[in-house]
Amino acid sequence: MKNYDILKEFKILYIEDDSSLLKNLSEILEDFVKNLFVAENTTDAYKIIKEKHVDVIISDILIGDKNGLEFISFLKQNGIDIPFILTTAYTETDYLLDAIKLKAVNYLVKPIKIKELLDSLYEVLLPVYQEKELVNSTLLFKIASVICESKQLEVIKMIVKNMDDEYSFSLSYNDIMEEINISKPTLIKLFKDLQDKEVLQKLPKRKYRININKLDEIFMSSNLK
Repeated sequence: MKNYDILKEFKILYIEDDSSLLKNLSEILEDFVKNLFVAENTTDAYKIIKEKHVDVIISDILIGDKNGLEFISFLKQNGIDIPFILTTAYTETDYLLDAIKLKAVNYLVKPIKIKELLDSLYEVLLPVYQEKELVNSTLLFKIASVICESKQLEVIKMIVKNMDDEYSFSLSYNDIMEEINISKPTLIKLFKDLQDKEVLQKLPKRKYRININKLDEIFMSSNLK
């Protein structure tokens, strides 16, 4: 049985020029997807892709006077290689062949069956999710070699869970204390200790980043002792 909960870990863009269909399918997808972005044209879609770094694109083939396949091809030519699922009211062989050439995850004919769409999303995102879990587990293990108190490890687990692809996060002390029973002085000390060890870097706008290189250096050094 597929665990569709993994879809909540990713950013998905849905491009559809039919506003009614866009609204209806979006409302269904939002029950399964945490980060869903929508666009009715390729201009808005491109802006979202550049700003939000989406993981999967669901796109109609005909988007107004534009061609969804040409848009995907344009993205690939510009170094943006995002997995995509095509939706269409047509079954023309030309479209299908072009979709295969561009390595579409799936080619769904309208009316779209929600289970078929969810299965397609699951198929492409499961390997990414598994790799992400492995990276996070390794990262957690390495940070555990730097700190050892159980409450602190709970905080690190929360940080790892909320990191983006660049190992950055924007959790406040209050955000953490709402989830974990830990005092603010203890939390401040943990952040200071990690910053002193250069494992944690403070960024503008109340963000932090895990310094992977420094963490690896400390981990390797501790293993050589």
